Amino acid sequence: FSLKELHGIFPWLVESIFGSLDGIIVGWNLRCLQGRTNPNEYSVALDFLDPSGPMMKLVYKLQAEEYRYDFPVSYLPGPVKASIQEQVLPECSLYHNKVQFPSSGGLGLNLALNPFEYYMFYFAISLITQKSSPVTHHVSPSNSAYFILVDTYLKCFLPTEGSVLPPPSSNPGGAIPSPTPRSPAVPFSSYGMHHTSLLKRHIAHQPSVNADPASQEIWRSETLLQIFVEMWLHHYSLEMYQKMQSPHVKLEVLHYRLSISSKHHGSPAQSSYQALHAYQESFKPTEEHVLVVRLLVKHLHAFSNSLKPEPLSPSAHSHTASPLEEFKRVVIPRFVQEKLYIFLQHCFGHWPLDASFRAVLEMWLSYLQPWRYAPEKPPQSVEPLPRSVSEKWAAFIQENLLMYTKLFVGFLNRALRTDLVSPKNALMVFRVAKVFAQPNLAEMILKGEQLFLEPELVIPHRQHRLFMSPTLGGSFLSSRSPAVTDASFKVKSHVYSLEGQDFQYKQMFGTEVRNLVLKLAQLICQAQQTAKSISDHSAETMATQSFFSWFRFTPSDMNGSYIGNDLDEIGQDSIKKTDEYLEKALEYLCQIFKLSEAQLTQMMMKCGTAQDENGKKQLPDCIQSENGLILTPLGRYQIINGLRRFEVQYQGDAELQPIRSYENATLVRLLFRLSSVLNERFADQMEVLCSREDFVGRLCRYHLINPHLIQKIRYSPAVRDRTSQNWGPRISLRFLASYRTLISLLMIYFLASWFHIGPVGCTFIILIGYFLYAVIMTFFFEGWKPHEH
Repeated sequence: FSLKELHGIFPWLVESIFGSLDGIIVGWNLRCLQGRTNPNEYSVALDFLDPSGPMMKLVYKLQAEEYRYDFPVSYLPGPVKASIQEQVLPECSLYHNKVQFPSSGGLGLNLALNPFEYYMFYFAISLITQKSSPVTHHVSPSNSAYFILVDTYLKCFLPTEGSVLPPPSSNPGGAIPSPTPRSPAVPFSSYGMHHTSLLKRHIAHQPSVNADPASQEIWRSETLLQIFVEMWLHHYSLEMYQKMQSPHVKLEVLHYRLSISSKHHGSPAQSSYQALHAYQESFKPTEEHVLVVRLLVKHLHAFSNSLKPEPLSPSAHSHTASPLEEFKRVVIPRFVQEKLYIFLQHCFGHWPLDASFRAVLEMWLSYLQPWRYAPEKPPQSVEPLPRSVSEKWAAFIQENLLMYTKLFVGFLNRALRTDLVSPKNALMVFRVAKVFAQPNLAEMILKGEQLFLEPELVIPHRQHRLFMSPTLGGSFLSSRSPAVTDASFKVKSHVYSLEGQDFQYKQMFGTEVRNLVLKLAQLICQAQQTAKSISDHSAETMATQSFFSWFRFTPSDMNGSYIGNDLDEIGQDSIKKTDEYLEKALEYLCQIFKLSEAQLTQMMMKCGTAQDENGKKQLPDCIQSENGLILTPLGRYQIINGLRRFEVQYQGDAELQPIRSYENATLVRLLFRLSSVLNERFADQMEVLCSREDFVGRLCRYHLINPHLIQKIRYSPAVRDRTSQNWGPRISLRFLASYRTLISLLMIYFLASWFHIGPVGCTFIILIGYFLYAVIMTFFFEGWKPHEH
């Protein structure tokens, strides 16, 4: 094909691979393509889209000819789309000199992208726009072709060792040109006021044809990272977006809007209304999305940590540092920190309270631990001791203070609303506590808080620039102040650039957060007691369900209640794991916040984890009133989280209970009719017999009277004066409809046939045996009633 033909089919080819932006064309569905289920298609796709494969060779070939392709602004993330539609250029240099206006006016905006940008835009945004097609087998996101390609592109364009491989080209001396500057039809107000590229000392974001290869190498790396960050992390509501903007930028935008309003009456209102809805996009990241972002975070830590040690002489550094090394130095604070913080806040506030939050949690913990991806290896020791966090990471912790403190508080608020008896929820609490309990980490976080709370040095002429966002020209590397003051400036700059000047900081080691930790420790103790009760209940149930219990003729726990939860189905091993996770989590929380034994003892007494006299778990917290028991707020919380519950039992006529799964419905109805006829015909005779005080009366009461519910058990907090109903002496044959009873009788008749005993003789033996059993029970256990079991 000629270049002109390739240029014509390139957009169609990209759309055929990654799918259309509106989701109509599915494409290759790389997110569901797995090597285990489709090995041939999987290997072909990876080879074709590899950084050195045919597709990228086509990209570089078209790149050399300076072709441009339109990408609709309407498919960009909400905040970017809204700002461009309001004619305010985002601070990201990725969009500079690319916005194209149609001749008709402000509708149908497009970005003029070169082939490399166009390909990467489609690749990145397919994670958001493309809906996973229904599949019959389980799809593991970390094994999909898309996940593998993201990892491959990161390793190629952001290498931890060596440099970026040069693009294959027929002209070795040629460079990859970038779009020529375009003049928009309407002037733009820009968020980025001082630079067009974060590496302007070495390159410009729009390199010329004669730019050196190192600059080209960095341009591809920077473009790839900016596209990934913009497509995957640049999503949040209008409130969060406005909070990120510094005051002088807000003022500039306001002045611009007022100037437009004076020229175009009526139209700005509609534009602002549309922009409002564009900002407030309904963004719900999927678990796969979060896993891909975690892969990006882990690789960026490894990429940043591969930075060579700084030379002793600052002058030597300025002459010897390569563009790639400089890129490693600024990649996290300049590109990722701000948007990842907002992304995590969104997830912490909107993610469902279930076990799927584990993906968000691990992504957050990966960002908090850059030392895990450092090239040096920890010394091997015989005993696996916790690795102490080196002091060299203090600067990273201080410059990411909110990532540690505010998000930790957000996790506490989530943990306080989850069922910690669940093994998966207990594991998440354990993971967070274990990470924050690493030696020296809590001390460095505390030091960062102290630096932030230091009094400000108010200098009037510098007040405007004091807490400027790094993306707006602020520096993390200032050395014009003493060390302590400079460190304090960095922490304040970080906090105020993310949360605004009026932010009220909540100290992680302050009284308010400490009380939250005590509440969490209290819930952990309650969850441990609940898990123990469930374990004991399961053990009792297993013990009673022996082989000989099949030969009992009484109904099995027809009035009983179920007091377990999902752990009964999971098994004893999971209950044991839950207890281990909670125990270790409590131990780590005590280490982090220096909780004493006296505090723990007092807290355990307050939470009321002591068991009742009968050894069962306590009922929900409630108070006595004229209308009965009323749940307190603590009691409602205990019920919602499964920590405690009422032993809800059926209190009506046992004969009218719903038909159970272990009963035969036809037999239940027939036996009920038979029992009703007998009870109606012989009611007076049974009443007389049961009123006798001799042995016959006791024997009849044992069989014919359903005992009153006189146990002092609080069944429900709703009604106090529940009237007890005495049904009187009566015959109940419903137990004969139980499958267990029927199978037991069949087994007895089958065994009797081996000894040549007929059905009539076997029935007579059964009746005699049960009569003897009833006589013995009447003599020694008159208070024991078969209806209770």
